[in-house]
Amino acid sequence: MNRIFLDVHALQTVPPSNLNRDDTGAPKTAVYGGVPRARVSSQAWKRAARTYFSNEHLLDASELGVRTKKIVEAVAARITALDPSIEGEAALLIADETVKATGLKTEVPKRKATAAKDGEPEPAPEAKYLVFLSTRQLDGLARLAVEGASDITAHLKDKETKAKAKEIADTHHSVDIALFGRMVADSADFNVDAAVQVAHAISVHRVENESDYYTAVDDKNTDEETGAGMIGTVDFNSSTLYRYAALGVHQLAANLGEGLREDEPLTTPVRRAVEAFVHGFTASLPTGKINTFGHHTLPDAVVVKLRTTRPVSFVSAFEEPVRGDQGGYVREASERLAEYIPDIERAYGDEGSTLTWVLRVGPNTAKLAGIGTEAQNIGELVAAVGQAVAERLEKPA
Repeated sequence: MNRIFLDVHALQTVPPSNLNRDDTGAPKTAVYGGVPRARVSSQAWKRAARTYFSNEHLLDASELGVRTKKIVEAVAARITALDPSIEGEAALLIADETVKATGLKTEVPKRKATAAKDGEPEPAPEAKYLVFLSTRQLDGLARLAVEGASDITAHLKDKETKAKAKEIADTHHSVDIALFGRMVADSADFNVDAAVQVAHAISVHRVENESDYYTAVDDKNTDEETGAGMIGTVDFNSSTLYRYAALGVHQLAANLGEGLREDEPLTTPVRRAVEAFVHGFTASLPTGKINTFGHHTLPDAVVVKLRTTRPVSFVSAFEEPVRGDQGGYVREASERLAEYIPDIERAYGDEGSTLTWVLRVGPNTAKLAGIGTEAQNIGELVAAVGQAVAERLEKPA
């Protein structure tokens, strides 16, 4: 298959907020172009995108996975659903043995084991690390466990059965696993190379963190009781962010394998995954301190590139920070991109095979209108990108 890359670029303004905190509780920052910038980590936005897939029903639950230490409980619940006569501790026991047959390590957490000695229920074993498994993988392990429930130890000693357990856990990956990858430190066989690379979002301009001093009044205070019931501070900043992600469509196709459904060609789930990612990455938002700040915004401009050369970030357009001399940052940031993108494409890109789409809002982004096919809304953008990806996939290598 030809190498196919999808680049997603976005300009998004957020008001006073603390989307992604460091170890002191302050918004994360980075120095770029010699000045401090607001920063939102790639992990924070990947998590937001994964959550958006399910919350906004972009993908069916059967196409998604779960990242958890509680995989034994997840498999046990499925075992009971398949065979109601197997429940409680019995379901947990055969689930634990089946999970361990894949090569994943489980244990009863020490703090929970200690609590059990004090009279609490016996805790379920957990994986020693977060494990990302698809719905189909969890279902497959449950079916394998039920097949040998009468003597799970003998069942899993069989070499073919043990090999089947490993195969189940490493095939039929969900869309989110295929996109964002999977890493198991002590079992490299389970690793899945991520198809998506997400950059840390940074502000296009200089940013200094600020602090909000707040107080809370005790509703039951009498007139004689003055003063606050609680005082504190919360750090925040506001910024116009440049966001970027690169999706290797060829890697995504390899990760999905033969597809999520037996009755459809590979192109169909890949297209569905690409469309979900473009929509989810564009519209999602980290929720750090969202109840405090209500920072519900969407990008002012989105540029999507489909290319066959290599991923290209446009962050260098903002190495010299935007000054905001025009009273804001979006207009100048859009003008910077409108000038920079054609220059970098002319110097390094393959203009003949590269497709470009633009989704923009308002007059401040007007200069971006001429750099690609303009979409009127997110649905139109997603459909156009999905169709182009499907057509590229169907071409012979």
